Amino acid sequence: MSAPSGTPCCRLASFHQQASGRRRRYPSDTTDGQWAVIDGLLPDPGSLAGKGGRREVHCRRAIVDAIFYVVDNGIKWRAMPSDFPPWSTVYNYFAAWEAAGMTQNVLDCLRDRVRLRQGRTAAPSAAVIDSASVKAAETVAKPSRGYDAGKKINGRKRHIAVDSLGLLLCVIVTPASVQDRDAAPALLHQLAACCQRIKLVWADGGYAGKLLSWTKDHLGLGLQIVKRNDDVTGFVVLPRRWVVERTLGWISRHRRCARDYERLPQHHEAMVRWTMIRITSRRLAKPV
Repeated sequence: MSAPSGTPCCRLASFHQQASGRRRRYPSDTTDGQWAVIDGLLPDPGSLAGKGGRREVHCRRAIVDAIFYVVDNGIKWRAMPSDFPPWSTVYNYFAAWEAAGMTQNVLDCLRDRVRLRQGRTAAPSAAVIDSASVKAAETVAKPSRGYDAGKKINGRKRHIAVDSLGLLLCVIVTPASVQDRDAAPALLHQLAACCQRIKLVWADGGYAGKLLSWTKDHLGLGLQIVKRNDDVTGFVVLPRRWVVERTLGWISRHRRCARDYERLPQHHEAMVRWTMIRITSRRLAKPV
């Protein structure tokens, strides 16, 4: 007996048939293994979910491949290669999925699967936080950018929290002039809301001070500062901190995140999430 119309099996087969017209040609394109992991996590189209509306014209896999292409290569939306769906269609999907919270949901599911594969519990009990300032393009408006005097960067700063494997938990974007300890309450609030099992957070010396007692009193989290030894010169791998610093390196290797081109801070957050979606889905697609 064939599967009922609209089931994940039928939807996957239908989308694979639609995608057969576009040959996989770019390094950023999803493999069959990646797509099998991602497809079931995307929200059903309205026409399949009983919400009405027209049937989608473009294959979801082509949309995701186009977003990955932008994230990995850092091109302008309007410079989308012609074998992808129209750039405006891809951008509309990108913006709508972000507004609906879909990118965070997909990222959470992928992260849980990676943790289970590594023999961990799906929900982490500890996190590491840090930030990185990136230069802003002329498309970034003045109210949402600032100057980081320490790094001598005019742009924005992304603040992230990761688990002990370096997988992204949450991200917020602020002007680069915002100090780490000032942005930390918003980041930790988001972390406590999305990962209720977390009890311990590691951070560097930039988060020291009153934030430690505030975090304990308001969120019930233990914030532990991992300090660098002043007697040591040059590069030193610090316990716990290297995990989040490696994740910031993963993110910066994707050209759309090497610089901030987004008019809206939440769209830069989305670019960071899509970067980690690409990384975690590729990891899951590899044989154990």
